[in-house]
Amino acid sequence: MSAIRVVLVDDQALFRAGVRMLVESQPDLEVVGEAGDGLAAVSLLAVARADVVLMDVRMPQLDGIQATERILAEADRDGRTPPRILVLTTFDLDENAARAIRAGASGFVLKDADPEFLLAAIRTVHQGNQVIAASATRQLFAHVARGSGRRPAPPSWAELTPREREIFGLAARGLSNGEIAGSEFLSEATVKTHVSRILAKLGLRDRVQLVVFAYEHDLGIPDHPGG
Repeated sequence: MSAIRVVLVDDQALFRAGVRMLVESQPDLEVVGEAGDGLAAVSLLAVARADVVLMDVRMPQLDGIQATERILAEADRDGRTPPRILVLTTFDLDENAARAIRAGASGFVLKDADPEFLLAAIRTVHQGNQVIAASATRQLFAHVARGSGRRPAPPSWAELTPREREIFGLAARGLSNGEIAGSEFLSEATVKTHVSRILAKLGLRDRVQLVVFAYEHDLGIPDHPGG
């Protein structure tokens, strides 16, 4: 199995060096490029084949939010598979981290997170899953939706079957495929198929965008158990 290709984007060379050492200590991960600002990141990702980008939010030239938007837009325009983008931020529930999620990032990790958590986060987003603690999901996406204005669900919402809407609601609460499978008495493979169809019908990139979609359109996500 080929290694997961990682690009590091941060304006602090010392921080990049530390993360590079950590990532390259793992047999299934490799660093294929670095950039010190957003513009350099966009140029690099136009030619480098990356699976996951670790993207700092605050940088000169072009910030991480704008860089994320451009990288994903250019990949879509060119017909390339876009990389998963994992935002690095100093503050939990940072306004900029929330904006980056809306721009298409697959999650966020605090810069002072445990090394093992960062490594696990890279592998998790590479698999197409979100990296946001369940306890923070509702707070973060309520924060994302604030000020954006709740909008009626688009016509594509009507294309979902009742079963797909049910699974949509569970996924929007942050439940994993395994947790949904257990609660709905389905196989995990069946849930994965349903989630893939939901994303395709709604034109969403991943489960993080699914949660954003739910909050932006006020689709009635219930509270987490005990929350």
